[in-house]
Amino acid sequence: MADTHTHIEHSELDHHDDHHNDHGNDQELWDGGKTPFKVSYGKLMMWYFLLSDAFTFAGFLIAYGTLRISMNTWPVPDFVFSTFPGGFHEKPLYFVTLMTFVLLASSFTMVRAVQEGHRENKNGVAVWMFLTILGGLGFIGCQAWEWNTLISKEHMSITRNVFSRTTEAGIYLDENGKPSTIKENTFESGHSYLIHRTHVADGDHGDAHGGDHHGDAQGTGHDHDDHHAGENHGHDHGYEYHYQGPGDQSAIVDKEGFVHRRYQATDGKDAGMIKTEEFGPKAFGALFFFITGFHGFHVASGIAFLIIIMVNVITGLYVERKNGYEMVEKIGLYWHFVDLVWVFVFLVFYLI
Repeated sequence: MADTHTHIEHSELDHHDDHHNDHGNDQELWDGGKTPFKVSYGKLMMWYFLLSDAFTFAGFLIAYGTLRISMNTWPVPDFVFSTFPGGFHEKPLYFVTLMTFVLLASSFTMVRAVQEGHRENKNGVAVWMFLTILGGLGFIGCQAWEWNTLISKEHMSITRNVFSRTTEAGIYLDENGKPSTIKENTFESGHSYLIHRTHVADGDHGDAHGGDHHGDAQGTGHDHDDHHAGENHGHDHGYEYHYQGPGDQSAIVDKEGFVHRRYQATDGKDAGMIKTEEFGPKAFGALFFFITGFHGFHVASGIAFLIIIMVNVITGLYVERKNGYEMVEKIGLYWHFVDLVWVFVFLVFYLI
């Protein structure tokens, strides 16, 4: 009887111990010490943010593609983006290729910073982060130069697209309003052109410049009893034209001073008709400035965070944590995402 009682007591104790162990295992599983994805809370939240941001950029780029395929006069990237600092012209995509290289190089330096963080090498992390910041600043500087060229020199805006291309073959008119006899003034369907701007028709006095890297158009306006006369010479990739003030019939100057060249269509149902070059689709300028600007904002924000984290690295804030400089790894995820998004922007805007 005593043995039976003792056996019962041992069974109860074993059951109590098993229950205690199960409770301990549950406590160990849910005490926050381990995470389901084996990543920290901070890195997990960064991945969530990047995923949502990826959907945002995808929406913008899909909208761009949809509008582009619905229009037949969309500007050709090789023509629009063909300038290079230092006075070099007709260098298609050279400059944007340089921009892309600078940004991708900064992604490599960011990888090195993360590697040095895993080694707990404070000085190595600081050096490579500094180089990453320089790469980001270089990219922002390149984008600022490109925007300045498009806005101040070529007068493109979110509501005005000065770049377009023809949908029919034709011959530009001479100053007498007749089809030009110069061979270079004959073009085929798909010819890219840029609407130049001159101040001759704006009521301005003195020198008038409407030129840029696609055609150096220059004119001189003089005040003669409120009448303005001047010359405007230019060329769009080999297509020469000559504009001689208000009496010239080869072009029409709108109220903003933009010179729209006139031409005679030579094919299709409108063959023989006199037409005028028109501005390109407004959506091109609006989407270009918005999407590249939105990406530029991400780069600028990343630079600001990189500077803050680099200062923390230098001051030794992350040394005591002994977690492989996880904060550097988290900003690295963001920086690689920004670089990856630019690859798609580059593909959609500059290559296709």
